[in-house]
Amino acid sequence: MMLSGRTCNHAFSTRQMSHQRGALALRSARVAQRPVTCRRAPFVPSAVFLQSEPAQKTASSANNGDAAPSEARTVPSERALAIWRSADAVCFDVDCTITINDGLDLLAEFMGVKEEVEELTNKAMDGTMSLTRSLEERLNLINCSPDDIRRFIKAYPPQSRLAPGIKELIKALQKRGVAVYLISGGFRELLLPIAAHLGIPKDRVFANRMHWQWDDETGMPTKLVGFDTSEPTARNQGKPEAIARIRENNPYNTVVMIGDGITDLEAVQTSGGADLFIGSGVVVEREAVVAEAEWYVYDYKALVSALSRYKVAMVGSGAWACAAVRMIAQNTSQDDPEDEFDDDVRMWVHQGGELVDTINSTHENPAYFPGIPLGPNVIATGNLAEAVADADLLVFCAPHQYIRGICKQLMGKVKPGAAAISLTKGMRVTPEGPELISQIVRRTLGVDCSVLMGGNIAEDVGREQLSEAVIGYYNLEHAQRFKKLFQRPYFRVTLLPDPVGAELCGTLKNIVALGVGMVDGLGMGPNSKAAIIRQGLLEMRDFCQALYPSVRDDTFLECCGVGDLVATCIGGRNRRVAEAWTRSAVEGAEAGEGNGAGRSWAELEKELLQGQKLQGVLTSNEVQQILRTRGWESKYPLFTTINRIVNGHLPPHLVVDYLEGAKADIAVDVEEDIVPLPRQPASAMARLFGQLVGGITQQGGAAAGAAASAAAGAASGAASNSV
Repeated sequence: MMLSGRTCNHAFSTRQMSHQRGALALRSARVAQRPVTCRRAPFVPSAVFLQSEPAQKTASSANNGDAAPSEARTVPSERALAIWRSADAVCFDVDCTITINDGLDLLAEFMGVKEEVEELTNKAMDGTMSLTRSLEERLNLINCSPDDIRRFIKAYPPQSRLAPGIKELIKALQKRGVAVYLISGGFRELLLPIAAHLGIPKDRVFANRMHWQWDDETGMPTKLVGFDTSEPTARNQGKPEAIARIRENNPYNTVVMIGDGITDLEAVQTSGGADLFIGSGVVVEREAVVAEAEWYVYDYKALVSALSRYKVAMVGSGAWACAAVRMIAQNTSQDDPEDEFDDDVRMWVHQGGELVDTINSTHENPAYFPGIPLGPNVIATGNLAEAVADADLLVFCAPHQYIRGICKQLMGKVKPGAAAISLTKGMRVTPEGPELISQIVRRTLGVDCSVLMGGNIAEDVGREQLSEAVIGYYNLEHAQRFKKLFQRPYFRVTLLPDPVGAELCGTLKNIVALGVGMVDGLGMGPNSKAAIIRQGLLEMRDFCQALYPSVRDDTFLECCGVGDLVATCIGGRNRRVAEAWTRSAVEGAEAGEGNGAGRSWAELEKELLQGQKLQGVLTSNEVQQILRTRGWESKYPLFTTINRIVNGHLPPHLVVDYLEGAKADIAVDVEEDIVPLPRQPASAMARLFGQLVGGITQQGGAAAGAAASAAAGAASGAASNSV
């Protein structure tokens, strides 16, 4: 039930003045001015209240037998907060909750019968008159016409009656897709303009309806003759009944009721009603509601700020990581209509120190992404645990050979319930078989991990040129959330329920790009490159489906398949380094130095990529280990030939004669094993890393091995890679 218009207005004015006078004066004013009609309902303690908070103490009995005023539970319990953040629908009382006054009493004042109507309102509130009879007699006193209603609405437009912050709260809920309802003991004729102003559809308004006498000649309503008593809000326990109807007609799991009065509190005291009641003291404080509300607010900003916001962390800081975090930062700060994400995005920078300071002061990464601003809301840190602390969404974008070590550092430090997405392309090969990056994240950290794959050159994305990607997912809800993080006008994202296929495409295309780079290095034209790309796509599909039969054919026609393959073979780093390596090898062969002569892969990686990592050579060796172990080398002639050329077993020109290259007899050192076994000595690990990345030959093996040892020592903090 509601206070009279005079009482609501008086309480609201008192509250505004009291805020200026201090908390003590505010409390004194509330106690002194509490209306006699504000009945106290019996207090029922709840086990879910936060008992550690001083504000959670229940009322103690006063000497005169009346209960002392209770302190409001302004700090929500964990249960209340969880329900609020997961609400499918929120129902609001209107008078003295959404508005600063009671609509019917305000109409009575407008019609000149203010005091008489207030007396009836008080009788209803103190229990000496039923709600239904009180409404009937108040309407008889008001005796308004439709024209009176129209004049009243014009005199008191909705925007003039709204409580502070209510419009912002309702807008925030609506932007998140939460259904908003009005449930009031007032009348639709007075509430519909308010609902329209707040963007609430008419069918989501539960209120009483006025009955009119209609003129036989004009066919127009002329006189108020009562109201429809069949509406649930016309009687006691009407609000939980209205909520029960809402639940019957809608698939809502969680419903919250917000209001200032006892009839609003009833919504959680009946089976089938609301899951949570939040008491509102924004306009008027009612002691009985304060005593029983699981959560009580004096400012609607508290509810807005309590809505869940997802914190995002980027694990990596290379070119592709910077391009990705730039899109994320734009979406969290500028284009977040549902206010769903925390503005700040933390980014782990493995170098730490000076580069972290530079990124935070200039908002650019001069080492890997020069000249392109990341956004002022990107916060760099050299501390991995600090970067992911309390993060709800984890974005992994580091070289694939380091992901396992990174995940091990994060064990026990990831927020329960967090979700992850991998932008990293590659796989780990173990004696038991291949392990995808998303599988490493999922198994090590115990979180769901989607993948984002597509033909994305980091610099082009940073310059906001048209690009596209797919999110391969297991959990659709997580994928939709990640799509909101990445989707931009220049970066189109689609969802694909084939995460394994998407991730393997992103991994294998780097091998094909090496072959295309070799063709360029040999000075051959587009016909030869097209042939390599076509054969590469076929072997990508066959390899994926041989390992994972569930991989879909149409995945290879998505941007993660042929799109990524074409982009990488035209402008990717693997093609570029392979071209330079081939030219060097050809020059060495012409000088009579034999296959594999010329500059090493490690040397060219350092010179051309300036700190970023070459993924194709490592991936080729990992894939070849699988082919060799399973006896599949002849089934994948292009993959096999490229790997043999990479490791100096064949000359580069055989890339265009890959069928013969796969058949060639080569001497393979049986002691060579690209799969690092558990607990190998550091020197052996360095040697193996050199075999993977360095293009080791008998002549240059020592130098490449030393470089590989240094690189392995930095494995815990490598820069993330662009595509």
